Amino acid sequence: MNNLSAWSIRHPIVIAVLFIALVIAGVVGFVQLPINENPNVDVPTVSVNITQSGAAPPELESQVTRKIEDALAGIENVEHLRSTIKDGISATTVEFVLGTDTDRAVNDVRDAVTKIRQELPQDIDEPVIARVDFVGGALMIYAVGSPTRSTEQLSWFVDHDVSRALLTVEGVSRVQRFGGVSREVRIDLDPNRLFALGITAEEVNRQVRALNRDLPGGRGELGGREQAIRTLGSAATVENLRATQIALSGGRRVALADLGSVSDGASEARQLARLDGKPVVGFSVIRSTGSSEVAIEKGVEAQIAQLEKRFADVHFDLVNTSVRYVHENYDASIEALWLGAALAVVVVYLFLRDGRATLIAGVAMPLSTIPTFAIMKLLGYSLNSLSLLALALVVGVLVDDAIVEIENIDRHIKMGKPPFQAALDAADEIGLAVVATTMTIVAVFVPVGFMGGVPGQFFGQFGFTVVAAVLFSLFVARMVTPLMAAYWLAAKPAPVRLPWYTRTYRTVLAWALSNRAATIAAAVAFFVLSLLLAPLIPSGFLANTDRGQSIVQLELPPGSTLAQTDAVARGLSAQLQKWPEIKNVFVSMGDQGEVRLATLFINLKPREERTIAQQDFEKAIQPVLAAVPGARLGFSVGFRGGKEVSIILTGEDTAELARTAERLSTQMQALSGLANVSNTASLSRPELLIRPRFERAADLGVSVERIGATAKIATLGDIDANLAKFNLEDRQIPIRVQIAPRHRTDLEVIRNLRVTADDGRAIPLETVAELAVGSGAAQIDRYDRARQISVEANLNGVQLGPALEQIYALPAMGDLPESIRLVRSGDVDLQDQVSERFGTALLLGVLLIYGVLVLLFGDFFHPLTIMAALPLSIGGALAGLLVTGKPLVLPALIGILMLMGIVTKNSILLVEYATVLIEKARLPRREALMEAGIDRLQPILMTTIAMIAGMMPIALGIGAGSEFRSPMAVAVVGGLLSSTLLTLVVIPVLFTYVDDFKNRLARLGRRRTIETAQAVQTPAQQ
Repeated sequence: MNNLSAWSIRHPIVIAVLFIALVIAGVVGFVQLPINENPNVDVPTVSVNITQSGAAPPELESQVTRKIEDALAGIENVEHLRSTIKDGISATTVEFVLGTDTDRAVNDVRDAVTKIRQELPQDIDEPVIARVDFVGGALMIYAVGSPTRSTEQLSWFVDHDVSRALLTVEGVSRVQRFGGVSREVRIDLDPNRLFALGITAEEVNRQVRALNRDLPGGRGELGGREQAIRTLGSAATVENLRATQIALSGGRRVALADLGSVSDGASEARQLARLDGKPVVGFSVIRSTGSSEVAIEKGVEAQIAQLEKRFADVHFDLVNTSVRYVHENYDASIEALWLGAALAVVVVYLFLRDGRATLIAGVAMPLSTIPTFAIMKLLGYSLNSLSLLALALVVGVLVDDAIVEIENIDRHIKMGKPPFQAALDAADEIGLAVVATTMTIVAVFVPVGFMGGVPGQFFGQFGFTVVAAVLFSLFVARMVTPLMAAYWLAAKPAPVRLPWYTRTYRTVLAWALSNRAATIAAAVAFFVLSLLLAPLIPSGFLANTDRGQSIVQLELPPGSTLAQTDAVARGLSAQLQKWPEIKNVFVSMGDQGEVRLATLFINLKPREERTIAQQDFEKAIQPVLAAVPGARLGFSVGFRGGKEVSIILTGEDTAELARTAERLSTQMQALSGLANVSNTASLSRPELLIRPRFERAADLGVSVERIGATAKIATLGDIDANLAKFNLEDRQIPIRVQIAPRHRTDLEVIRNLRVTADDGRAIPLETVAELAVGSGAAQIDRYDRARQISVEANLNGVQLGPALEQIYALPAMGDLPESIRLVRSGDVDLQDQVSERFGTALLLGVLLIYGVLVLLFGDFFHPLTIMAALPLSIGGALAGLLVTGKPLVLPALIGILMLMGIVTKNSILLVEYATVLIEKARLPRREALMEAGIDRLQPILMTTIAMIAGMMPIALGIGAGSEFRSPMAVAVVGGLLSSTLLTLVVIPVLFTYVDDFKNRLARLGRRRTIETAQAVQTPAQQ
């Protein structure tokens, strides 16, 4: 590296061309980098969704879900299986070991399901197998309204025109509709007419499906030309369909219209959406992995503008967008980065009082930062919260090496040397220290880049972005800074006297070297006291950020209708709209296929237009949510959505599992730090049970399958794949056959539904079956092929760490039954993973720092002296968090990790120079330490204060996302203050102890060598 500096000084054109090329590449990379909120995380996960209309969860579990789970469990590299079973839906998620190829995993799952397809019920829809994308999600939600269009017309407009337009935008994977209905031709049968004519709803459905079909008919040759033959059986109009002849027993026929009403209408509403209480049709834009959220937003907005021009009677309202936060976070991060860089340059000028030297040091930051964007582009990274955090973190570090170089060159110039010679000598003198300080930071963050698990994928971009930036800063400091100094700095006289801070430090250092034991004792006491601060600081996973939106999940008791859900949601929405902080409330009902579920998107006004933060607002409306009778409500937050606290209990004894979950829920409700405590133990839903009379059914030749099909088709209709279709120019409209809605509420009508016997007779259902009212599970959750119940809660003004400590101290957690197993999930699981991985990364980083220092210094002992600065930084970091009220969350841990690399810098500058003075200049140890301390004081203070200045905009919490970034900056600033002040005094003293120990070992080694030599010589002389 020293030869590199000299070579660079003598070849300025080559260096200029090299860095101009790097800057151009960096600018091109910056322009092309996608802008997202988070890095792309590829967790190999595959979903298997199977629908069976009308099937109850217990039947789906035994007939479908368990078989699917057993088949999937044998696939290689399967880590976890999760299943959720609701009315008519079985959804199984397969999580594979990280590193498994997701495309191969999808194929393996598809093959496993195909092998058991014949074992599954025949009336299920075809299994839908797809990869699960944890990063891609709903970026934007729009509400669509029109004064002239019906709900069905708006629904088709979204499904057809809007979807087609938005799917042309690069990065949009799909468009999902909220609310609305689909167009259907409805055949609502009159049960009395069916009874009188002796025909069943199942038979009517079969004949309609058989008659309304268009089929290929082969190929013919007429008149010397070839023609395709088509069989056209579908009704051309609804009138034609009404006139369709249905065959009855005894050779009779009847028009379809005589069996009930036939209408071109819409499906029964199972979803509903409202914006500020008004009915709308909503849709969300889902992005694909790897795409730029900002680019998608621009493309979507352009397409929406064109749609509004083409369809003047339709208006679009943007009711939610996560991209706004991405914009704000990006702008705030860039602003903090450049503001921090400017403050760092100001600090350099205040110390050097030389405009040219300051400019040379300042050039280091853009020359280090901009080429980093080219590396990020090559590695497939994006500008996201983590990569921007990495750049903000190193903004002060990037100028450090240049400051050390330029300050040392400045000192040599003041010794009377010409700038050219001063640059050569200073670069040669400081080279080892500069390389060592940079490589310690690299050593800390390389393990972060290689962390395993989900945290590894999440923080890989962070670690390698830091590494790339600091390596570029090293090359700038060794190549560009000496070059510019050699040709641009001017000679200057030596200062008349030392600055006041140097004189003060000289006095303190002299006292410390004379009172070594007291100095070391004070340092040890500081470290011990710093450890006592840790329990006083609340810990968590991520600090809550003000995103300007609160999401409330609403769940009504099983059996609730869509109308009842709508009434509760409208009432809650009306109450919330009275709050001045709220901009609008968008409600989506019928979530996850259940009419009793709803999601409220509460959009807040911009930060500058309201007086309270999002978290304070959520705490304020908590009483409003708690006052909703008979409903479960809670905020959906956390990295993976849902509530922050999720404790999973699993076991096969369902009764014991439910009792344990209920006991834990009750005890958690008494904790003041938790709100909206609930468990997923399924509430009973009302059911109408049909139990076949097997002997009677056998006598009449009626199977259980036929009994079930009769009830299903009459009340629900056939499965979608089996429905007859009505052809229009641009689409096919399904034809649904079922009993008219007004009759489906009458139990007597259901009792008298006709079932076809073997001899063709239509006999009443109650003849071959008993009907009774009962209850059953509304939802079943499973984890790794066992029943699961989750106990969930929102945090109420506390961090996740203290809340978990309280939960695990509850009696219910202390004496779990042997058959019940505890599983951590959600943010709890992520916090555990991050703590474990970061602990490992921290240990590896410390070991790598030691290894790097040993290699660079060729000594096993003085690297230990240098690393003594590490524990001296922890106290300052923890004290900073405690004083400012910041929690010990993930960004703060990143800051502490960064300190491990930064604080060794000061020790390296001191120890390396003292070693040179002792070994080369032959100065006495005390004199060498005094001179090293005095000569290195200014660069140490300059780099430390510059780094603190670079961190201040982040520490002060400027802009969006500051809640995420500020704990990191506070930890770094506090750690730098304590470690710098103590390092300047403690490290020289510790140096003397280590040096004494080395000398003692050396003397002992020499004595043993002499004794060995004498022992060898004595026999020879004899």
